[in-house]
Amino acid sequence: MLSQVYRSGFQPFHQRLLPWVQSTALSRSPADRVQPSTIRHVRSWSNIPFITVPLSRAHGKSFAHRSELKHAKRIVVKLGSAVVTRGDECGLALGRLASIVEQVSVLQNQGREMMLVTSGAVAFGKQRLRHEILLSQSVRQALHSGQNQLKEMAIPVLEARACAAAGQSGLMALYEAMFTQYSICAAQILVTNLDFHDEQKRRNLNGTLHELLRMNIVPIVNTNDAVVPPAEPNSDLQGVNVISVKDNDSLAARLAVEMKTDLLIVLSDVEGLFDSPPGSDDAKLIDIFYPGDQQSVTFGTKSRVGMGGMEAKVKAALWALQGGTSVVIANGTHPKVSGHVITDIVEGKKVGTFFSEVKPAGPTVEQQGDMARSGGRMLATLEPEQRAEIIHHLADLLTDQRDEILLANKKDMEEAEGRLAAPLLKRLSLSTSKLNSLAIGLRQIAASSQDSVGRVLRRTRIAKNLELEQVTVPIGVLLVIFESRPDCLPQVAALAIASGNGLLLKGGKEATHSNRILHLLAQEALSIHGVKEAIQLVNTREEVEDLCRLDKMIDLIIPRGSSQLVRDIQKAAKGIPVMGHSEGICHMYVDSEASVDKVTRLVRDSKCEYPAACNALETLLIHRDLLRTPLFDQIIDMLRVEQVKIHAGPKFASYLTFSPSEVKSLRTEYGDLELCIEVVDSVQEAIDHIHKYGSSHTDVIVTENEKTAEFFLQHVDSACVFWNASTRFSDGYRFGLGAEVGISTSRIHARGPVGLEGLLTTKWLLRGQDHVVSDFSEHGSLKYLHENLPVPQRNTN
Repeated sequence: MLSQVYRSGFQPFHQRLLPWVQSTALSRSPADRVQPSTIRHVRSWSNIPFITVPLSRAHGKSFAHRSELKHAKRIVVKLGSAVVTRGDECGLALGRLASIVEQVSVLQNQGREMMLVTSGAVAFGKQRLRHEILLSQSVRQALHSGQNQLKEMAIPVLEARACAAAGQSGLMALYEAMFTQYSICAAQILVTNLDFHDEQKRRNLNGTLHELLRMNIVPIVNTNDAVVPPAEPNSDLQGVNVISVKDNDSLAARLAVEMKTDLLIVLSDVEGLFDSPPGSDDAKLIDIFYPGDQQSVTFGTKSRVGMGGMEAKVKAALWALQGGTSVVIANGTHPKVSGHVITDIVEGKKVGTFFSEVKPAGPTVEQQGDMARSGGRMLATLEPEQRAEIIHHLADLLTDQRDEILLANKKDMEEAEGRLAAPLLKRLSLSTSKLNSLAIGLRQIAASSQDSVGRVLRRTRIAKNLELEQVTVPIGVLLVIFESRPDCLPQVAALAIASGNGLLLKGGKEATHSNRILHLLAQEALSIHGVKEAIQLVNTREEVEDLCRLDKMIDLIIPRGSSQLVRDIQKAAKGIPVMGHSEGICHMYVDSEASVDKVTRLVRDSKCEYPAACNALETLLIHRDLLRTPLFDQIIDMLRVEQVKIHAGPKFASYLTFSPSEVKSLRTEYGDLELCIEVVDSVQEAIDHIHKYGSSHTDVIVTENEKTAEFFLQHVDSACVFWNASTRFSDGYRFGLGAEVGISTSRIHARGPVGLEGLLTTKWLLRGQDHVVSDFSEHGSLKYLHENLPVPQRNTN
């Protein structure tokens, strides 16, 4: 009876899964599902944006760079045993499989030709056979053994080929059920080594696969584990002889070359290939692996299931690479990335280890990060006079090499003509006056850097002969990403030198020629004291998003560019602080007691002097009493002469019979000769408006009433708040900082224009003589003094 109960409640695993798979997919609305009748006409999944990319290419040579992977037309995805099976190695990881099927379906519906090489039959069959063994015990034995003994009944070792035979049909049924939800048909192909060694069988296999791909069917290929030679007498902890994963690695490589595929993705349970066994202290993920590099790699232990290990995967990958197929080895089990690992690889993102035959001429970005780290540490140990000497030399080079710099910049300007908007072209342009101003600013930085690093901020006598100091130190390695601003490079370089920080620079491609010569000059200046490598210019095809993931080598990211760039970096940064502001929505409030002579000068300078700057005026708030007054007319006339387009705020528009175009949003950074004008009833309303629509960058009040001005200064919560001064003063050079790495609107560490001080942090130095904490206990011999000691005076000359 007990046996009957067990059997009546048991269903094959794939049958129990089908309702779950169907309910998951059917939860999409009918409009979200591709109907079978449409599959012949469209190759897209309606719930995924259709991406049109040029997919065809001549096979024979692998892709040289990750960015080219988006052009892959034919792709093989190999799923290792560790990816397909659960952690207990008995049954399948359904969540991961569903995610993988979805990603493969998305790529298939983009017009690509996808093939799967999958493990998992043994694990699936093992689960089914375990059930059968339990259920086949006699009722009498079960009743007489007792419930506790029943739970402890020994399950015999299950032969792997039998498990494969029992699991193969169920595994395929599962794949079919999942792919059907995306209107994609799948077909199973079981192969052995003979199918590749026998020429006739090889041609048959090739023809079958090509026909399936032609009909938009995803082939699911596996070694026929039910008939392979017996495995080695080695068993895993769960009692199943291990089926060599190496067979599927070599199968995937052979299949990729045989079918002339563009890309082979090998998913395992590690992030990729490491320079030493994963998990060891010094292990580093290898971003790009080149033929011949295997001599410098130490292979670790095998995967938790299978016998292939990473060494087998590398050999298979190199074989496929030699055959003209690009290869990426990545982690298909990590819960944070497995849901998009395949699509990320195809999009060219920095995932796993990419195998390439083309070795770049220069160092990788990881190597540059290491060089910047070590160079920065050497830079920090120099005497202040030596760092100042480097900066002075760089300032001299900017003027001495003026002609070469301007010639390189001319090339950038010619190439950017017609491709960049006018404000960006203006930022890109260098001139003699700009270079002279840069040189002056650099000399200011050199003068202020004399006691920046190692300055004592606090001294405390903890106890007799136990003294504590807090001193300034560099942050570490800075990553500065900038657009269309070649003049940013020497400024940031000088600040990094003065603060003893290593520096990675990533400039926009529109300033390639200018950035290259300015970086060479910076390294020439650094060479006078042997720290040339402290500043690195990233010239590889690294995407900004990939750079933002290098949390182990970058300590602070500083974006210099558009608000969109800053937002993208803030979103992409993984565990790395970002210093900057996403928008520069600067306000000027014209009070009812404002001076007629001052207002037009201040508005013109704030808006028209350099409208593309982040500290340019974007919203002008006018007190209601000033409407229809000569002062208001003068402001409007001046803006008309300067050809500033006016956008009316809601309240301002209500006062006008014929108003300018009403503003679409009061939270807009125009970056051009455009200005929003709004009316407020009081200084408090102006403050409220700024807090609601501003970006905490720079805000100004124009008034002759000192009490009103001080109220504004104290209550506006922005990085820079001015009285009767242009918004354009919000700048490191104008503040006397020499230069700035940017303007920060964050509320910790640094705020406003960030100069030398903002690139420093602190550390604590404790000097004692055999002091231990137990001496200060209740019955100890020492007492805490905590006396403040005088701090050495800072040299301000």
